[in-house]
Amino acid sequence: MKNSKKEVLYVGKAKILRDRVKQYFKNSSDTRAMIPILIEQIDSIESIVTFTEKEALILENTLIKKYKPKYNILLKDDKSFISLMINHKHKWPMLKLVRHKNALKKDVLYFGPYTSALAARQTYDIITKIFPLRQCSDRELTSRSRPCLLYSIKRCIAPCVNKCTKSQYDQTVKNAIDFLKGKNKSVIANLKTQMEKASDLLEFEKAGAILKTISQIKEITAKPKKSVQVKIKECDAYHFYKKDHFTVLGKLMFRNTKLIAFEHFEFSLTAQTDSEMLTSFLLQHYQEQTSPKKILLPIHLIDQSLVEEILKAKLFIPQKGEKKNLIDLAYENAKTIFEQEQNKLSSDEDLLMELEEVCKLNHLPSRIECFDTSNLTGGDNVASMVTFTDGLKDTKRYRLYKIKDETHKDDYSALEEILTRRLERAKKEDDLPNLIIVDGGKGQLSIAIKILYRLDIASIDVIAITKEDALHTKGLTKERIFIPGRTKPIELDSHSPLLFFLQTIRDEAHRKAITFHRKSRSARTIKSALDDIPGIGPIKKQALLKTFGSIKRIKEASKDEILSVNGISKKDYNQLQIFL
Repeated sequence: MKNSKKEVLYVGKAKILRDRVKQYFKNSSDTRAMIPILIEQIDSIESIVTFTEKEALILENTLIKKYKPKYNILLKDDKSFISLMINHKHKWPMLKLVRHKNALKKDVLYFGPYTSALAARQTYDIITKIFPLRQCSDRELTSRSRPCLLYSIKRCIAPCVNKCTKSQYDQTVKNAIDFLKGKNKSVIANLKTQMEKASDLLEFEKAGAILKTISQIKEITAKPKKSVQVKIKECDAYHFYKKDHFTVLGKLMFRNTKLIAFEHFEFSLTAQTDSEMLTSFLLQHYQEQTSPKKILLPIHLIDQSLVEEILKAKLFIPQKGEKKNLIDLAYENAKTIFEQEQNKLSSDEDLLMELEEVCKLNHLPSRIECFDTSNLTGGDNVASMVTFTDGLKDTKRYRLYKIKDETHKDDYSALEEILTRRLERAKKEDDLPNLIIVDGGKGQLSIAIKILYRLDIASIDVIAITKEDALHTKGLTKERIFIPGRTKPIELDSHSPLLFFLQTIRDEAHRKAITFHRKSRSARTIKSALDDIPGIGPIKKQALLKTFGSIKRIKEASKDEILSVNGISKKDYNQLQIFL
Protein backbone atom coordinates (compact mmCIF):
# COMPACT_ATOMS: atom_id res chain seq x y z
CA MET A 1 0.00 0.00 0.00
CA LYS A 2 1.49 3.35 -1.11
CA ASN A 3 0.61 7.00 -0.67
CA SER A 4 0.54 9.67 -3.37
CA LYS A 5 4.31 10.15 -3.03
CA LYS A 6 4.80 6.43 -3.79
CA GLU A 7 6.06 5.84 -0.25
CA VAL A 8 5.28 2.37 1.13
CA LEU A 9 2.81 2.64 4.00
CA TYR A 10 2.07 -1.00 4.69
CA VAL A 11 3.11 -4.48 3.55
CA GLY A 12 0.80 -7.48 4.02
CA LYS A 13 0.10 -10.92 2.56
CA ALA A 14 -2.86 -13.26 2.05
CA LYS A 15 -3.85 -16.49 0.32
CA ILE A 16 -6.78 -14.72 -1.37
CA LEU A 17 -5.62 -11.15 -1.82
CA ARG A 18 -8.99 -9.78 -3.03
CA ASP A 19 -10.78 -10.83 0.18
CA ARG A 20 -7.95 -9.57 2.40
CA VAL A 21 -7.93 -6.09 0.86
CA LYS A 22 -11.74 -5.84 1.08
CA GLN A 23 -11.49 -6.28 4.84
CA TYR A 24 -9.66 -2.96 5.13
CA PHE A 25 -12.38 -1.02 3.32
CA LYS A 26 -15.64 -2.84 4.15
CA ASN A 27 -15.18 -4.69 7.41
CA SER A 28 -16.79 -2.48 10.06
CA SER A 29 -15.97 -5.05 12.75
CA ASP A 30 -12.24 -4.31 12.42
CA THR A 31 -11.50 -2.35 15.60
CA ARG A 32 -7.81 -1.63 14.94
CA ALA A 33 -7.36 2.06 15.65
CA MET A 34 -4.93 2.72 12.81
CA ILE A 35 -7.00 1.22 9.94
CA PRO A 36 -9.07 4.39 9.20
CA ILE A 37 -5.92 6.52 9.32
CA LEU A 38 -4.12 4.13 6.97
CA ILE A 39 -7.02 3.99 4.47
CA GLU A 40 -7.13 7.77 4.16
CA GLN A 41 -3.50 7.82 2.99
CA ILE A 42 -3.60 4.95 0.46
CA ASP A 43 -3.21 6.08 -3.15
CA SER A 44 -2.32 2.75 -4.78
CA ILE A 45 -1.95 -0.94 -3.96
CA GLU A 46 0.64 -3.15 -5.66
CA SER A 47 0.91 -6.92 -5.43
CA ILE A 48 3.57 -9.61 -5.86
CA VAL A 49 2.63 -13.25 -6.45
CA THR A 50 4.70 -16.07 -4.91
CA PHE A 51 4.53 -19.82 -5.43
CA THR A 52 4.14 -20.78 -1.76
CA GLU A 53 2.89 -19.34 1.52
CA LYS A 54 6.37 -19.71 3.00
CA GLU A 55 7.84 -17.58 0.20
CA ALA A 56 5.16 -14.96 0.82
CA LEU A 57 5.96 -14.86 4.54
CA ILE A 58 9.70 -14.42 3.91
CA LEU A 59 9.10 -11.82 1.19
CA GLU A 60 6.77 -9.84 3.45
CA ASN A 61 9.48 -9.43 6.09
CA THR A 62 12.14 -8.73 3.47
CA LEU A 63 10.03 -5.84 2.13
CA ILE A 64 9.35 -4.55 5.65
CA LYS A 65 13.06 -4.35 6.37
CA LYS A 66 13.71 -2.74 2.98
CA TYR A 67 11.00 -0.06 2.95
CA LYS A 68 10.39 0.41 6.71
CA PRO A 69 6.63 1.01 6.31
CA LYS A 70 5.06 3.32 8.88
CA TYR A 71 2.24 0.92 9.79
CA ASN A 72 4.25 -2.32 10.10
CA ILE A 73 6.35 -3.15 13.14
CA LEU A 74 10.09 -2.89 12.57
CA LEU A 75 12.89 -3.95 14.88
CA LYS A 76 15.54 -1.25 14.93
CA ASP A 77 19.13 -2.26 14.30
CA ASP A 78 20.50 0.50 16.54
CA LYS A 79 19.55 -1.10 19.85
CA SER A 80 22.47 -0.98 22.25
CA PHE A 81 23.32 -3.24 25.16
CA ILE A 82 24.91 -2.69 28.56
CA SER A 83 27.73 -5.05 29.45
CA LEU A 84 30.71 -5.35 31.73
CA MET A 85 33.96 -5.27 29.76
CA ILE A 86 37.45 -6.19 30.86
CA ASN A 87 40.45 -5.55 28.59
CA HIS A 88 42.28 -8.67 29.72
CA LYS A 89 45.02 -8.34 27.06
CA HIS A 90 46.17 -4.99 28.53
CA LYS A 91 49.23 -5.00 30.79
CA TRP A 92 47.07 -3.70 33.64
CA PRO A 93 43.44 -4.64 32.82
CA MET A 94 40.45 -2.74 34.20
CA LEU A 95 36.74 -3.42 34.45
CA LYS A 96 34.28 -0.99 32.83
CA LEU A 97 30.57 -0.60 32.23
CA VAL A 98 30.03 -0.08 28.50
CA ARG A 99 27.14 0.39 26.11
CA HIS A 100 27.61 -1.26 22.74
CA LYS A 101 25.74 -2.39 19.68
CA ASN A 102 26.12 -5.80 18.06
CA ALA A 103 29.70 -5.11 16.92
CA LEU A 104 32.11 -5.95 19.77
CA LYS A 105 35.75 -4.98 20.18
CA LYS A 106 38.41 -7.62 19.77
CA ASP A 107 40.83 -8.63 22.53
CA VAL A 108 38.37 -7.79 25.33
CA LEU A 109 35.93 -9.88 27.35
CA TYR A 110 32.25 -8.95 27.64
CA PHE A 111 29.89 -10.13 30.36
CA GLY A 112 26.20 -9.61 29.73
CA PRO A 113 24.43 -8.00 28.10
CA TYR A 114 22.30 -6.75 30.98
CA THR A 115 18.76 -5.73 30.15
CA SER A 116 18.81 -3.46 33.20
CA ALA A 117 21.41 -0.70 33.62
CA LEU A 118 20.78 -0.83 37.36
CA ALA A 119 21.61 -4.55 37.52
CA ALA A 120 24.80 -3.94 35.54
CA ARG A 121 25.87 -1.13 37.86
CA GLN A 122 25.18 -3.19 41.00
CA THR A 123 27.30 -6.03 39.62
CA TYR A 124 30.09 -3.57 38.78
CA ASP A 125 30.04 -2.15 42.33
CA ILE A 126 30.28 -5.63 43.84
CA ILE A 127 33.18 -6.68 41.61
CA THR A 128 35.23 -3.51 42.25
CA LYS A 129 34.79 -3.89 46.01
CA ILE A 130 35.90 -7.52 46.07
CA PHE A 131 38.60 -7.40 43.40
CA PRO A 132 40.59 -4.13 43.72
CA LEU A 133 41.52 -3.49 40.08
CA ARG A 134 42.53 -0.04 38.89
CA GLN A 135 39.78 2.45 38.01
CA CYS A 136 41.93 5.23 36.54
CA SER A 137 42.55 6.01 32.88
CA ASP A 138 45.62 4.79 30.98
CA ARG A 139 46.98 8.34 30.97
CA GLU A 140 46.71 8.65 34.73
CA LEU A 141 48.09 5.15 35.25
CA THR A 142 51.37 6.07 33.58
CA SER A 143 51.73 9.54 35.11
CA ARG A 144 51.18 8.93 38.82
CA SER A 145 54.08 9.07 41.26
CA ARG A 146 52.14 8.05 44.36
CA PRO A 147 49.03 5.91 44.97
CA CYS A 148 45.61 7.52 44.94
CA LEU A 149 42.85 7.44 47.54
CA LEU A 150 41.52 4.08 46.30
CA TYR A 151 44.71 2.39 47.49
CA SER A 152 44.31 3.69 51.05
CA ILE A 153 40.69 2.47 51.26
CA LYS A 154 41.60 -0.97 49.86
CA ARG A 155 39.76 -0.46 46.52
CA CYS A 156 42.89 -0.70 44.33
CA ILE A 157 46.23 -2.47 44.69
CA ALA A 158 48.03 0.42 42.94
CA PRO A 159 49.89 -1.08 39.98
CA CYS A 160 50.63 2.54 38.97
CA VAL A 161 53.38 2.82 41.60
CA ASN A 162 54.32 -0.86 41.89
CA LYS A 163 52.50 -1.55 45.14
CA CYS A 164 51.76 -4.99 43.69
CA THR A 165 53.64 -7.32 41.38
CA LYS A 166 52.47 -8.13 37.87
CA SER A 167 51.66 -11.71 38.92
CA GLN A 168 49.59 -10.49 41.89
CA TYR A 169 47.59 -8.15 39.67
CA ASP A 170 47.11 -10.85 37.02
CA GLN A 171 45.78 -13.22 39.70
CA THR A 172 43.28 -10.57 40.82
CA VAL A 173 42.17 -10.14 37.20
CA LYS A 174 41.77 -13.91 36.81
CA ASN A 175 39.71 -14.12 40.01
CA ALA A 176 37.43 -11.31 38.80
CA ILE A 177 36.91 -13.03 35.43
CA ASP A 178 36.23 -16.40 37.06
CA PHE A 179 33.75 -14.75 39.43
CA LEU A 180 31.90 -13.16 36.50
CA LYS A 181 31.83 -16.55 34.79
CA GLY A 182 30.25 -18.06 37.89
CA LYS A 183 33.33 -20.08 38.94
CA ASN A 184 32.97 -19.10 42.60
CA LYS A 185 34.46 -22.30 44.01
CA SER A 186 37.56 -21.90 41.86
CA VAL A 187 37.99 -18.29 43.00
CA ILE A 188 37.67 -19.21 46.67
CA ALA A 189 40.16 -22.08 46.25
CA ASN A 190 42.73 -19.73 44.67
CA LEU A 191 42.23 -17.15 47.40
CA LYS A 192 42.66 -19.77 50.14
CA THR A 193 45.97 -20.84 48.57
CA GLN A 194 47.14 -17.19 48.53
CA MET A 195 46.02 -16.73 52.15
CA GLU A 196 47.94 -19.77 53.32
CA LYS A 197 51.11 -18.59 51.55
CA ALA A 198 50.79 -15.15 53.12
CA SER A 199 50.27 -16.72 56.53
CA ASP A 200 53.35 -18.95 56.12
CA LEU A 201 55.39 -15.84 55.29
CA LEU A 202 53.98 -14.13 58.42
CA GLU A 203 52.20 -11.55 56.25
CA PHE A 204 49.19 -11.56 58.52
CA GLU A 205 47.70 -8.27 57.31
CA LYS A 206 47.68 -9.56 53.74
CA ALA A 207 46.21 -12.90 54.86
CA GLY A 208 43.48 -11.04 56.77
CA ALA A 209 42.58 -9.00 53.68
CA ILE A 210 42.28 -12.18 51.59
CA LEU A 211 40.12 -13.80 54.27
CA LYS A 212 37.82 -10.77 54.15
CA THR A 213 37.53 -11.15 50.36
CA ILE A 214 36.63 -14.83 50.75
CA SER A 215 33.95 -13.91 53.29
CA GLN A 216 32.49 -11.28 50.94
CA ILE A 217 32.26 -13.76 48.06
CA LYS A 218 30.62 -16.39 50.27
CA GLU A 219 28.13 -13.84 51.60
CA ILE A 220 27.13 -12.69 48.11
CA THR A 221 26.87 -16.16 46.59
CA ALA A 222 25.03 -17.52 49.63
CA LYS A 223 22.18 -15.02 49.32
CA PRO A 224 19.02 -16.61 47.95
CA LYS A 225 18.60 -15.49 44.37
CA LYS A 226 15.21 -14.04 43.53
CA SER A 227 14.90 -15.93 40.28
CA VAL A 228 11.98 -17.79 38.77
CA GLN A 229 12.70 -21.48 38.22
CA VAL A 230 10.73 -23.67 35.83
CA LYS A 231 10.75 -27.25 34.67
CA ILE A 232 11.35 -26.22 31.06
CA LYS A 233 15.08 -26.19 30.39
CA GLU A 234 15.06 -23.54 27.64
CA CYS A 235 12.34 -21.29 26.25
CA ASP A 236 11.30 -17.72 25.49
CA ALA A 237 7.89 -16.52 26.70
CA TYR A 238 6.08 -13.56 25.06
CA HIS A 239 3.08 -11.40 25.76
CA PHE A 240 2.11 -7.85 24.86
CA TYR A 241 0.33 -4.92 26.47
CA LYS A 242 -1.62 -2.57 24.18
CA LYS A 243 -3.16 0.83 24.78
CA ASP A 244 -4.32 3.34 22.18
CA HIS A 245 -1.74 3.33 19.37
CA PHE A 246 1.07 1.82 21.49
CA THR A 247 2.20 -1.75 22.05
CA VAL A 248 4.87 -3.07 24.43
CA LEU A 249 5.96 -6.65 23.72
CA GLY A 250 7.61 -8.40 26.66
CA LYS A 251 10.05 -11.30 26.36
CA LEU A 252 11.16 -13.54 29.24
CA MET A 253 14.25 -15.68 28.62
CA PHE A 254 14.60 -18.98 30.47
CA ARG A 255 17.88 -20.90 30.27
CA ASN A 256 18.82 -23.97 32.33
CA THR A 257 15.38 -23.77 34.00
CA LYS A 258 16.05 -20.23 35.32
CA LEU A 259 14.75 -16.82 34.32
CA ILE A 260 17.89 -14.97 33.17
CA ALA A 261 16.56 -11.83 31.50
CA PHE A 262 13.61 -9.72 30.46
CA GLU A 263 13.55 -7.65 27.28
CA HIS A 264 10.88 -5.38 25.90
CA PHE A 265 10.14 -3.94 22.48
CA GLU A 266 7.99 -0.89 21.79
CA PHE A 267 5.83 -0.31 18.71
CA SER A 268 3.34 2.36 17.73
CA LEU A 269 0.95 3.13 14.86
CA THR A 270 0.91 -0.49 13.68
CA ALA A 271 -1.96 -1.56 11.41
CA GLN A 272 -1.08 -5.24 11.72
CA THR A 273 -3.26 -7.71 13.57
CA ASP A 274 -1.84 -9.26 16.74
CA SER A 275 -1.04 -12.42 14.81
CA GLU A 276 0.68 -10.51 12.01
CA MET A 277 2.62 -8.42 14.52
CA LEU A 278 3.95 -11.46 16.41
CA THR A 279 4.78 -13.30 13.20
CA SER A 280 6.69 -10.35 11.80
CA PHE A 281 8.49 -9.80 15.10
CA LEU A 282 9.61 -13.42 15.50
CA LEU A 283 10.99 -13.63 11.97
CA GLN A 284 12.91 -10.36 12.37
CA HIS A 285 14.07 -11.01 15.94
CA TYR A 286 15.47 -14.49 15.38
CA GLN A 287 17.07 -13.59 12.08
CA GLU A 288 20.11 -12.31 14.01
CA GLN A 289 20.21 -14.89 16.81
CA THR A 290 19.44 -18.54 17.45
CA SER A 291 15.93 -19.24 18.65
CA PRO A 292 15.26 -21.61 21.58
CA LYS A 293 13.54 -24.90 20.85
CA LYS A 294 10.37 -23.72 22.59
CA ILE A 295 8.61 -20.35 22.27
CA LEU A 296 5.50 -19.55 24.31
CA LEU A 297 2.94 -17.16 22.82
CA PRO A 298 -0.39 -15.72 24.03
CA ILE A 299 -2.28 -16.36 20.75
CA HIS A 300 -2.24 -18.72 17.77
CA LEU A 301 -0.52 -17.41 14.64
CA ILE A 302 -2.21 -17.64 11.26
CA ASP A 303 1.06 -18.87 9.75
CA GLN A 304 2.17 -20.83 12.82
CA SER A 305 3.42 -23.97 11.05
CA LEU A 306 5.40 -21.87 8.54
CA VAL A 307 7.00 -19.81 11.33
CA GLU A 308 7.95 -23.03 13.14
CA GLU A 309 9.52 -24.36 9.95
CA ILE A 310 11.55 -21.19 9.34
CA LEU A 311 12.70 -20.79 12.97
CA LYS A 312 13.16 -24.53 13.56
CA ALA A 313 11.36 -24.07 16.88
CA LYS A 314 8.07 -25.25 18.40
CA LEU A 315 5.46 -22.58 19.20
CA PHE A 316 3.14 -23.19 22.17
CA ILE A 317 -0.04 -21.33 23.14
CA PRO A 318 -0.58 -22.57 26.71
CA GLN A 319 -4.04 -22.36 28.27
CA LYS A 320 -3.15 -23.46 31.80
CA GLY A 321 -0.36 -24.70 34.04
CA GLU A 322 3.23 -23.54 34.32
CA LYS A 323 3.58 -22.40 30.69
CA LYS A 324 0.46 -20.22 31.03
CA ASN A 325 1.93 -18.66 34.18
CA LEU A 326 5.05 -17.71 32.23
CA ILE A 327 3.24 -15.79 29.49
CA ASP A 328 1.09 -14.13 32.19
CA LEU A 329 4.35 -13.02 33.84
CA ALA A 330 5.52 -11.64 30.49
CA TYR A 331 2.26 -9.67 30.28
CA GLU A 332 2.71 -8.16 33.75
CA ASN A 333 6.26 -7.11 32.86
CA ALA A 334 5.14 -5.56 29.56
CA LYS A 335 2.39 -3.63 31.37
CA THR A 336 4.86 -2.38 33.99
CA ILE A 337 7.26 -1.20 31.30
CA PHE A 338 4.45 0.64 29.52
CA GLU A 339 3.50 2.46 32.73
CA GLN A 340 7.13 3.33 33.44
CA GLU A 341 7.63 4.66 29.94
CA GLN A 342 4.69 7.02 30.36
CA ASN A 343 6.49 8.73 33.25
CA LYS A 344 10.02 8.29 32.02
CA LEU A 345 12.35 11.29 32.32
CA SER A 346 15.16 12.04 29.89
CA SER A 347 17.62 12.06 32.80
CA ASP A 348 17.69 8.29 33.31
CA GLU A 349 20.25 5.50 33.15
CA ASP A 350 20.43 5.64 29.34
CA LEU A 351 21.30 9.35 29.45
CA LEU A 352 24.02 8.74 32.03
CA MET A 353 25.43 5.93 29.90
CA GLU A 354 25.50 8.28 26.91
CA LEU A 355 27.31 10.91 28.99
CA GLU A 356 29.87 8.26 30.00
CA GLU A 357 30.40 7.29 26.37
CA VAL A 358 30.50 10.77 24.81
CA CYS A 359 32.84 12.29 27.42
CA LYS A 360 35.07 9.18 27.66
CA LEU A 361 34.44 8.81 31.39
CA ASN A 362 35.92 5.97 33.41
CA HIS A 363 32.81 5.54 35.53
CA LEU A 364 29.04 5.76 35.19
CA PRO A 365 28.22 9.28 36.50
CA SER A 366 25.63 8.18 39.06
CA ARG A 367 26.41 11.18 41.22
CA ILE A 368 27.38 14.45 39.57
CA GLU A 369 28.59 17.55 41.41
CA CYS A 370 28.74 20.82 39.48
CA PHE A 371 30.59 23.93 40.72
CA ASP A 372 30.20 27.61 39.80
CA THR A 373 31.65 30.81 41.31
CA SER A 374 30.20 34.33 41.43
CA ASN A 375 32.00 37.63 42.07
CA LEU A 376 30.08 40.07 39.89
CA THR A 377 31.07 43.16 41.84
CA GLY A 378 34.57 42.15 42.83
CA GLY A 379 33.45 41.48 46.38
CA ASP A 380 31.34 39.01 48.33
CA ASN A 381 32.94 36.16 46.42
CA VAL A 382 30.78 33.04 46.69
CA ALA A 383 30.37 29.66 45.00
CA SER A 384 27.77 26.95 44.65
CA MET A 385 27.74 23.17 44.30
CA VAL A 386 24.66 21.39 42.95
CA THR A 387 24.26 17.63 42.92
CA PHE A 388 22.40 15.32 40.55
CA THR A 389 21.96 11.71 41.66
CA ASP A 390 20.90 9.16 39.02
CA GLY A 391 20.16 12.05 36.68
CA LEU A 392 17.82 13.93 39.03
CA LYS A 393 18.29 16.96 41.30
CA ASP A 394 19.49 16.00 44.77
CA THR A 395 18.83 19.26 46.64
CA LYS A 396 19.80 17.79 50.02
CA ARG A 397 23.38 17.66 48.74
CA TYR A 398 23.46 21.26 47.46
CA ARG A 399 26.15 23.40 49.09
CA LEU A 400 26.89 27.15 49.14
CA TYR A 401 30.36 28.55 49.87
CA LYS A 402 31.78 31.90 50.88
CA ILE A 403 35.32 32.39 49.64
CA LYS A 404 37.43 32.59 52.80
CA ASP A 405 40.73 33.77 51.32
CA GLU A 406 40.33 37.44 50.42
CA THR A 407 43.23 37.19 47.96
CA HIS A 408 41.12 34.85 45.79
CA LYS A 409 39.63 37.61 43.67
CA ASP A 410 39.39 35.72 40.35
CA ASP A 411 37.38 32.70 39.27
CA TYR A 412 40.42 30.41 39.06
CA SER A 413 41.65 30.91 42.64
CA ALA A 414 38.08 30.85 44.00
CA LEU A 415 37.38 27.56 42.19
CA GLU A 416 40.63 26.11 43.55
CA GLU A 417 39.60 27.00 47.10
CA ILE A 418 36.10 25.52 46.99
CA LEU A 419 37.16 22.35 45.15
CA THR A 420 39.90 21.79 47.72
CA ARG A 421 37.51 22.35 50.62
CA ARG A 422 34.82 20.11 49.13
CA LEU A 423 37.09 17.23 48.09
CA GLU A 424 39.11 17.20 51.30
CA ARG A 425 35.88 16.75 53.24
CA ALA A 426 34.47 14.22 50.77
CA LYS A 427 37.71 12.23 50.95
CA LYS A 428 37.63 12.24 54.74
CA GLU A 429 33.97 11.13 54.82
CA ASP A 430 34.34 8.66 51.91
CA ASP A 431 31.64 10.60 50.08
CA LEU A 432 33.16 11.17 46.65
CA PRO A 433 31.06 11.82 43.53
CA ASN A 434 31.57 9.99 40.23
CA LEU A 435 31.81 13.13 38.09
CA ILE A 436 32.71 16.77 38.70
CA ILE A 437 31.52 19.43 36.25
CA VAL A 438 33.11 22.88 36.41
CA ASP A 439 31.66 25.91 34.71
CA GLY A 440 34.38 27.16 32.39
CA GLY A 441 36.97 26.07 29.88
CA LYS A 442 40.49 24.63 29.81
CA GLY A 443 41.70 26.79 32.71
CA GLN A 444 39.02 25.60 35.11
CA LEU A 445 39.47 22.01 33.93
CA SER A 446 43.22 22.19 34.63
CA ILE A 447 42.58 23.45 38.16
CA ALA A 448 40.19 20.57 38.87
CA ILE A 449 42.67 18.00 37.52
CA LYS A 450 45.48 19.55 39.60
CA ILE A 451 43.46 19.34 42.82
CA LEU A 452 42.41 15.72 42.20
CA TYR A 453 46.06 14.81 41.69
CA ARG A 454 47.17 16.77 44.76
CA LEU A 455 44.60 14.93 46.91
CA ASP A 456 45.48 11.52 45.37
CA ILE A 457 41.94 11.00 44.02
CA ALA A 458 41.80 8.95 40.82
CA SER A 459 38.23 7.67 41.03
CA ILE A 460 36.51 10.91 39.94
CA ASP A 461 36.01 12.00 36.34
CA VAL A 462 36.01 15.71 35.54
CA ILE A 463 34.76 17.81 32.61
CA ALA A 464 34.31 21.54 31.97
CA ILE A 465 31.40 23.10 30.08
CA THR A 466 31.12 26.63 28.78
CA LYS A 467 29.00 28.53 26.29
CA GLU A 468 30.79 29.68 23.16
CA ASP A 469 30.56 33.32 24.23
CA ALA A 470 30.58 32.56 27.97
CA LEU A 471 26.95 33.69 28.24
CA HIS A 472 24.56 32.06 30.68
CA THR A 473 21.48 32.59 28.57
CA LYS A 474 19.10 29.67 28.62
CA GLY A 475 18.10 27.70 25.57
CA LEU A 476 19.69 25.33 23.11
CA THR A 477 22.82 27.35 22.41
CA LYS A 478 26.18 26.11 21.27
CA GLU A 479 28.26 24.66 24.09
CA ARG A 480 31.82 23.45 24.40
CA ILE A 481 32.72 20.51 26.61
CA PHE A 482 36.37 20.10 27.58
CA ILE A 483 37.66 16.72 28.76
CA PRO A 484 41.13 15.70 30.04
CA GLY A 485 43.65 14.63 27.41
CA ARG A 486 41.82 16.24 24.50
CA THR A 487 42.77 19.62 23.02
CA LYS A 488 39.62 20.37 21.06
CA PRO A 489 36.28 20.60 22.88
CA ILE A 490 33.33 18.32 22.24
CA GLU A 491 30.36 20.04 20.61
CA LEU A 492 26.96 18.39 20.91
CA ASP A 493 24.05 18.79 18.53
CA SER A 494 21.86 21.70 19.57
CA HIS A 495 18.84 19.38 19.94
CA SER A 496 20.67 16.66 21.87
CA PRO A 497 18.93 15.52 25.10
CA LEU A 498 22.41 15.11 26.59
CA LEU A 499 23.21 18.77 25.84
CA PHE A 500 19.98 19.86 27.52
CA PHE A 501 20.81 17.68 30.54
CA LEU A 502 24.28 19.24 30.93
CA GLN A 503 22.87 22.73 30.46
CA THR A 504 20.29 22.04 33.16
CA ILE A 505 23.01 21.04 35.62
CA ARG A 506 25.31 23.96 34.77
CA ASP A 507 22.47 26.55 34.78
CA GLU A 508 21.27 25.25 38.15
CA ALA A 509 24.74 25.75 39.63
CA HIS A 510 24.92 29.24 38.12
CA ARG A 511 21.46 30.16 39.45
CA LYS A 512 22.37 29.07 42.98
CA ALA A 513 25.67 30.98 42.87
CA ILE A 514 24.06 34.20 41.60
CA THR A 515 21.22 34.02 44.14
CA PHE A 516 23.66 33.45 47.00
CA HIS A 517 25.87 36.30 45.78
CA ARG A 518 22.95 38.73 45.77
CA LYS A 519 21.88 37.70 49.27
CA SER A 520 25.44 38.11 50.56
CA ARG A 521 25.77 41.53 48.96
CA SER A 522 22.39 42.61 50.36
CA ALA A 523 23.32 41.44 53.86
CA ARG A 524 26.64 43.32 53.68
CA THR A 525 24.85 46.52 52.54
CA ILE A 526 22.46 46.41 55.50
CA LYS A 527 25.24 45.73 57.96
CA SER A 528 27.42 48.57 56.66
CA ALA A 529 24.61 51.14 56.75
CA LEU A 530 23.89 50.53 60.44
CA ASP A 531 27.53 49.99 61.42
CA ASP A 532 28.36 53.59 60.48
CA ILE A 533 25.85 55.06 62.94
CA PRO A 534 27.41 56.07 66.33
CA GLY A 535 25.59 54.59 69.32
CA ILE A 536 23.81 51.88 67.34
CA GLY A 537 25.39 48.66 68.54
CA PRO A 538 24.60 45.01 67.67
CA ILE A 539 21.61 44.75 70.06
CA LYS A 540 19.95 47.94 68.80
CA LYS A 541 20.64 46.96 65.14
CA GLN A 542 19.00 43.62 65.70
CA ALA A 543 15.98 45.22 67.37
CA LEU A 544 15.54 47.72 64.52
CA LEU A 545 15.85 45.12 61.76
CA LYS A 546 13.57 42.72 63.60
CA THR A 547 10.92 45.43 63.90
CA PHE A 548 11.13 47.00 60.44
CA GLY A 549 12.82 44.32 58.31
CA SER A 550 14.91 46.63 56.12
CA ILE A 551 16.83 49.93 55.96
CA LYS A 552 14.16 51.33 53.64
CA ARG A 553 11.39 50.79 56.18
CA ILE A 554 13.51 52.30 58.95
CA LYS A 555 13.88 55.46 56.82
CA GLU A 556 10.13 55.58 56.20
CA ALA A 557 9.16 55.01 59.87
CA SER A 558 7.81 57.86 61.99
CA LYS A 559 9.51 59.15 65.13
CA ASP A 560 7.00 57.47 67.39
CA GLU A 561 7.42 54.11 65.59
CA ILE A 562 11.19 54.22 65.98
CA LEU A 563 11.08 55.31 69.64
CA SER A 564 8.68 52.44 70.34
CA VAL A 565 11.47 49.95 69.56
CA ASN A 566 12.91 48.54 72.76
CA GLY A 567 16.25 50.20 73.62
CA ILE A 568 16.04 53.07 71.11
CA SER A 569 16.35 56.57 72.65
CA LYS A 570 15.73 60.08 71.27
CA LYS A 571 19.48 60.42 70.77
CA ASP A 572 19.48 57.21 68.71
CA TYR A 573 16.57 58.54 66.66
CA ASN A 574 18.49 61.75 65.91
CA GLN A 575 21.55 59.72 64.84
CA LEU A 576 19.41 57.62 62.50
CA GLN A 577 17.99 60.78 60.92
CA ILE A 578 21.51 62.15 60.33
CA PHE A 579 23.12 59.01 58.90
CA LEU A 580 20.16 57.48 57.04
